[in-house]
Amino acid sequence: MKPKKELIRVVRDPEGNIDIDLKGKAPGRGAYVCPLPACIDKAAKTKLLEKTFEQKISEEVYEKLKGQLNEGDAYSG
Repeated sequence: MKPKKELIRVVRDPEGNIDIDLKGKAPGRGAYVCPLPACIDKAAKTKLLEKTFEQKISEEVYEKLKGQLNEGDAYSG
């Protein structure tokens, strides 16, 4: 368990689109992912976000999460 401020929020908006919410204020169903590459890989492998949002999650969402980690954007909250 980590404080919310140390996690990345992934959100499904009311239209069903999945995106990353760095500010934590976007409307919709949210899920929090640890910002470590191993955590993101595990979430993809176990289909954790698909189970949470009850819909298919594209590989580009996971790639976007990893990209933000590389840019250091995940900790800008």
